[in-house]
Amino acid sequence: MTTPTTPTTPPSPPARGRRRAPSRIGRAASRAAALQRPRVLLALLLLLALTCVMLLDGYLRAEVGGDERVRTGASASDVPDDVLDGGPILTFPGGQATTVSVPDKTIVLTFDDGPDPTWTPQVLDILDEYDVPGTFFLVGSMISRHPDIVRDLVEQGNEVGVHTFTHVDLSYQSEARVTRELEQTQLALAGAAGITTTLFRAPYSSETNAIDDYSWPVYQNLGEDGYTSVFIDTDSDDWKRPGVSKIVEWATPEDDEGASVLFHDAGGERSQTIAALPKYIEKMKAKGYTFTTVSGAMADQQSQQQEQQQEQQQSQQPGGGRQPQQSGGGLQAAHHKATGATLYEGKALVAAVAVAEWTVPALSVGLVIVGVAVMGRFAMMLVLARRHHRQRNRHRFSWGPPVTGPVSVVVPAYNEKECIEATLRSLARSTHPVEIIVVDDGSTDGTAEIAESLGLPGVRVVRQANAGKPAALNNGVRHARYDIVVMMDGDTVFEPDTVRHLVQPFADPAVGAVAGNAKVGNRRTLIGAWQHIEYVMGFNLDRRMYDLLRCMPTIPGAIGAFRREAVLQVGGMSDDTLAEDTDITIALHRAGWRVVYEEHARAWTEAPGSLGQLWSQRYRWSYGTMQALWKHRRSLTDKGPSGRFGRVGMPLVVLFQVVTPVFAPLIDVFTVYSMVFVDFRAALLAWLAVLGVQLVCAAYAFRLDREKYRYLLMMPLQQLAYRQMMYLVLIHSCVTALTGGRLRWQKLKRTGEVGTQAGNG
Repeated sequence: MTTPTTPTTPPSPPARGRRRAPSRIGRAASRAAALQRPRVLLALLLLLALTCVMLLDGYLRAEVGGDERVRTGASASDVPDDVLDGGPILTFPGGQATTVSVPDKTIVLTFDDGPDPTWTPQVLDILDEYDVPGTFFLVGSMISRHPDIVRDLVEQGNEVGVHTFTHVDLSYQSEARVTRELEQTQLALAGAAGITTTLFRAPYSSETNAIDDYSWPVYQNLGEDGYTSVFIDTDSDDWKRPGVSKIVEWATPEDDEGASVLFHDAGGERSQTIAALPKYIEKMKAKGYTFTTVSGAMADQQSQQQEQQQEQQQSQQPGGGRQPQQSGGGLQAAHHKATGATLYEGKALVAAVAVAEWTVPALSVGLVIVGVAVMGRFAMMLVLARRHHRQRNRHRFSWGPPVTGPVSVVVPAYNEKECIEATLRSLARSTHPVEIIVVDDGSTDGTAEIAESLGLPGVRVVRQANAGKPAALNNGVRHARYDIVVMMDGDTVFEPDTVRHLVQPFADPAVGAVAGNAKVGNRRTLIGAWQHIEYVMGFNLDRRMYDLLRCMPTIPGAIGAFRREAVLQVGGMSDDTLAEDTDITIALHRAGWRVVYEEHARAWTEAPGSLGQLWSQRYRWSYGTMQALWKHRRSLTDKGPSGRFGRVGMPLVVLFQVVTPVFAPLIDVFTVYSMVFVDFRAALLAWLAVLGVQLVCAAYAFRLDREKYRYLLMMPLQQLAYRQMMYLVLIHSCVTALTGGRLRWQKLKRTGEVGTQAGNG
């Protein structure tokens, strides 16, 4: 029987040779696809930005690209003897290696490995108190993380030098890596204090006699680039923490000689250094020593040499004029003002590091929260699902008197020619009396004709112009003759007892709707198997939990039953959201109706068969769920029984279906990061532990649904591939929700495969 809702004139066939104009839904789909591409790109860019931030933070902490190798015992046969036996300051004027010694009774206080937010400010306070300058060899990664300290250090009159960006032994590194280490440190200095420097000290270096054949080429190349390499005469060995008196003793040069003295203001616990430094300064001043910087020592030495040369020239050439002295720029002569691209790139680096410094700890906290939420959800699902199963399957459980009256089954259909026959024949085999209403939503593939041609008893076909699924369902409800209306998709197959099981909860007059147990029929493919695991573990365990909590968020479109009275009370199916099933479920809760889950009412649906179709479907689901939650946000303030969803269901859905999945990629990103850059074994064990918990939950869900366990073998691969796609879909949905946008009812390509596989585990 065919019942048109409005008289329509059949369209005339298109003229030969002319292209048919795209349908309304086709035009809408094209517009939607064009609109979504930038949002997909934005979602991927967000994920890429997160990855870059983590890599930057790891690089700063020497987790990414870190190299802890230190070379010892190498030959020094290629190093000139006058360098090995020379002073602690190595320069290459005119390409010739030259060493400079610190003048007698002079101390160059040098500090390595900073800046450190705890110890460096204390060192600066001591230097300021005693009016003593210092030369700080700074690690670039620390500069970029603590730019304010570097700025204060320079403004106080101290001198700075490069100590590489990640504190690696440069003798092991390529020329490109050496260049990168120095350039990045210079950029960090430019961004932090607006300067660059010509001073350099290699990590793990000491006196010049420790230069070997591997490190010598590094110093030569740096000398050609204008760097002055600084070594030490005296090492306080404060990093060993030998005690304050020992530090002072070891830092004191012998026989009133000048010295470049090494302390550390970072790299560990430096309380002994802080305690020893004032005592050392007082001791050396009492012995008549003066304190200067590396540039100050070089200027003093140069001044002494020039005076000697001038005295010699004056003695040889009486009446000759004095030679002009070079201006060294004082105690900070090694500093140069950063300008142009260097300055702005440096500021960008410091800004990026600031973002990483804030983001990564915040993400770490989020990771803990997500981890706790995920584990809490698993525990809650297991406990409540077990309780639900035991409660509903005990012999004495009953909803009330058996429901035996006929019900109406509404099947909205748009271009379902591959599936409609199997769907209708499965309904015709129902053990419960049904009337079947097929609402053809403007199909162009002959769906309505196929339904009519089957000649099945109790089947009515209602035609309407294409208006979308909510309109089709509402049309079916209007044509329904009975008080209970079952709604299903046009690609779904029911078992003979499905309707009978589905309607039994309506014996309880408080029940307004019932969610059935949707099963994936086309599970023989890899994508189908992944969705099968998701349906059994995620959707059905969730529904058992929400049923007991009386806050079921969604009645699946594939199988659900409603009191006609309840549907009409809330205004029918709404097209305000993409998830009309979630929308009406929440509306029923708010109207005071109870929504329950019937596990024995099974429906076999055709899941998307390609990644593109899967993306489209899940995007619509997740975005539609967000729309429905926003639409019903006032449920949070509803009072009485109707407000239970707002008090319990809304927070749980937001936490478990939006917030946790959005941040769940953190678990995988941090896991991969840890495997590659931190501790592969520990990260792998942690990932396997989480996988084990999920396998336990999935196995229990399969046991409750009496499914075959062999599909669980695909779960590890599902976690590696399928879940990542679901994350991207949800992020895409969040971006769309934040930027705005609407989609119409989307049509997936069907194969009709479920009709022959339903029930075959």
